[in-house]
Amino acid sequence: MKREADVVLINPGDRKQVYQTLGYEYPAVEPPYILAALAAYLRNNDVRVAVIDANADNLAPEEVAAEVDGLTPLVAAVIVYGNQPSASTQNMTIAGRICTSLRQHGATKVAIGGLHPTALPGQTMNHEDVDFLIEGEGTFTLLPLVKELQRGGSDFSRVPGLWYWFDSQLRHNQRATLAENLDEALPIAAWDLLPMDKYKAHNWHCFDNIEQRAPYGAIYTSLGCPYNCLFCCINTPFGKPGIRYRSPQLVVDEIGLLVEKYNVKNVKFVDELFVLHDYHYMSIVDLIIRKGYDLNIWAYARVDTVKPGNLKKMKQAGINWLALGIESANPGVRDGASKKMKVRDIRSVVQSIFDEGIRIIGNFIFGLPDDTIETMEETLDMAVELRCEFANFYCAMAYPGSKLYDIALKEGWELPESWHGYSQHSYETHPLPTKYVSAKEVLKFRDNAFHKYFEDEGYLSMIEEKFGPSVRAYLMNMTKIRLKRKLLEI
Repeated sequence: MKREADVVLINPGDRKQVYQTLGYEYPAVEPPYILAALAAYLRNNDVRVAVIDANADNLAPEEVAAEVDGLTPLVAAVIVYGNQPSASTQNMTIAGRICTSLRQHGATKVAIGGLHPTALPGQTMNHEDVDFLIEGEGTFTLLPLVKELQRGGSDFSRVPGLWYWFDSQLRHNQRATLAENLDEALPIAAWDLLPMDKYKAHNWHCFDNIEQRAPYGAIYTSLGCPYNCLFCCINTPFGKPGIRYRSPQLVVDEIGLLVEKYNVKNVKFVDELFVLHDYHYMSIVDLIIRKGYDLNIWAYARVDTVKPGNLKKMKQAGINWLALGIESANPGVRDGASKKMKVRDIRSVVQSIFDEGIRIIGNFIFGLPDDTIETMEETLDMAVELRCEFANFYCAMAYPGSKLYDIALKEGWELPESWHGYSQHSYETHPLPTKYVSAKEVLKFRDNAFHKYFEDEGYLSMIEEKFGPSVRAYLMNMTKIRLKRKLLEI
């Protein structure tokens, strides 16, 4: 039988399950950058690679298995990442179904990797239909695994970071070392293997032109985060806090490819914290300005890493949006979640960003361990007062890999019954209680806060003034959708 690929990399996703009726119109459909970069790395090392983006192509597990059958690979690897920390766990339900379909077809070995599998490797191996689990970053695990399979061998004891079965016993090897040279480990992604016509940016990212959400590119310029917030699991694949960088020149070369080959204008820098070290992000800014690309970029920043003196150049480079993790208006609640900020005057930092014409998406969390109804009201009042052009309201969740997950297990707090229950928007969602407020009250507060913010006349008037009546109407249509919540039906 002719083998079309040595390995098939699969990006799982089920937008309806994760987002309910929001699933097709409002959320972004993001390219799986880590998967595409892994494909490029393997290809650079003489491995034949195919990619199936089941999320973008909206494929059922049986359809994924049928496509894999046609490629006859040595191994099919389901890579469960996502471009935000929660996306890995919330996609585990559909990832597991894909693995089961692959196993039922039985023509290939099945591997699983990504953030959630790394957080819970033993549990994942015991509960999912897989032969292998790739722990950690994956780059230096998947390549030797494929090479061993190419040789027809079955000695996996020398594959770092691999979990596998041997004589019905679960075994695992020491984690692979972290990549020191990200230009090698995260080369320019294999964009040619992705369905580039299926990706679209977040709705708010394109408020200046709401009908032009595609084409879309999302890339990493760095991996990891030096901070260690209680609620975050972003560093799980790396085993510790820290940040490593791709070279600014390689990043801008990749942007150039997206612009020139795929006509991309909308770009997301997926980094957990893009605005941190000037020498990195401002070098990228300078190179973009030099190239003269017409871009619409968004990136993450912390309130205490924003330097007002850099904002004018950032705007000139096309960074039109910054996502700020404000989380809570109450310093004590933030400190209790290990989200300690050097800057206490959030309002002045926000105003400095507004002054340079950069938009803000504010991220707020309700239900952190020290939250009360009063502190959650304080956070909502701040959100309404700041009047960012968009806002995300989250419930605190115990994501596997976070310190909050360990605390939840120790305290015996009720967790979601299914992995997709970790989605902020799913019917089955089940946030954490606080020391003072029940999970049901937290979820009810969050959902009401969303509608209070986006239905506020002052906010809608500001949106109409900045972006026109069509965006106002778009948001008004969005808020007509009220998410169904199992927890709130009890």
